[in-house]
Amino acid sequence: MSKHVAVLMGGWSAERDVSLRSGEACARAAESVGYRVSRVDVGHDIAEVLTRLRPDVALNALHGRPGEDGTIQGILEILRIPYTHSGVLASALAMDKAQAKIILAAHGVPVPEGRVVTRAEAAREHVLPRPYVLKPVSEGSSVGVFIVREDQEHPPQELHRPDWTHGDLLLAERYIPGLELTCAVMGGEALDVIEIQSAVRFYDYEAKYAPGGSVHILPARILPNVYQKVRMLAVKAHGALGCRGISRSDFRYDDRTGDESGLVCLEVNTQPGMTETSLVPELAAHAGHSFGELVRWMVEDASLDR
Repeated sequence: MSKHVAVLMGGWSAERDVSLRSGEACARAAESVGYRVSRVDVGHDIAEVLTRLRPDVALNALHGRPGEDGTIQGILEILRIPYTHSGVLASALAMDKAQAKIILAAHGVPVPEGRVVTRAEAAREHVLPRPYVLKPVSEGSSVGVFIVREDQEHPPQELHRPDWTHGDLLLAERYIPGLELTCAVMGGEALDVIEIQSAVRFYDYEAKYAPGGSVHILPARILPNVYQKVRMLAVKAHGALGCRGISRSDFRYDDRTGDESGLVCLEVNTQPGMTETSLVPELAAHAGHSFGELVRWMVEDASLDR
C-alpha cells in the first residue's frame, strides 16, 4: 500500500503564492512516483485537518510563517506525523536571521558585518555607512529587502508605509559586491554551486520567481578552491543550525579578492523553493536526480525531530 502524503502549502505568509506553486509541483511529483497525495492549503485549523487526514508523512512546502519558523513543525511533533525538512529548533533559528548569524559565526561560517535595528531607526536615518542592505529579520524570498546605494540620500521611503507587514526589526548589513552563489545540502552532502545573475536590480522576489528574472549558471564560474569552499561552508552551516533533509545556503562572493576570503554566508533556507524556477530542483537534476526522485527522497527521509 502506497504512503499517504499530505503536501502542506499556501498558508498566510507573504510567500503564500510561491508556496502554492511549490506545493502543487511537489504534489504532482509525489503522485508520479506512486504516493497517495492530499493537497492541504494550510489554515488556522491545520491540526484538526491533519488529525482527520492522518497522513503517513507531511511534505512541508510552506514558506515563511508558520511553516518555516518551527510552528508547523511543533504541531506535527505533537500529532506524531513524520515531516520533511528541518525540525523545530533548526527551523526557528534559521528563520531568525540575526540569531542564525550568531550561530553561524560561532561555528566558523563567515557572515556579513551588521546589526539589528528597528524599522523606525532605519526609516529615520542611515544606520550603516552606504552601501548597505536592509532586510526583515524573519522573512524569506527577499521580501522587504532593500539595497541602499552610495548615492541614496535618504533611507527607503517604503519603511514609512502604514501597511508595512514585515515586522519592526530589520537586519542592516554591509553590502557585499560581487557574485551571488547558492549551494544545497541533501542528506548532509553538498550538491553543486549555482551562480545567479539577476535580470533586475538585484536578486529579489521578482528575480527569484518570475520567468526570465534571473540566469542560473551551473556550475558557478569561480575558482575550484572557492567552489569547494562554498560547498564546505554550506555543509557546515547546515550542521551548525541542526538542519536535516534539504537546506540551501546563499552566499555573496567578492571576487575582487581572488581567493576564499571574499565569501560570506547570507542565510540558510530550511524550506527551499520547489517551483519550476527554483534552485534546489536544478541542483538535484545536475546531480542526476529527477524531480520525482527528489520528492521521493524527501518523503522517505521524513521523520520526527531528532
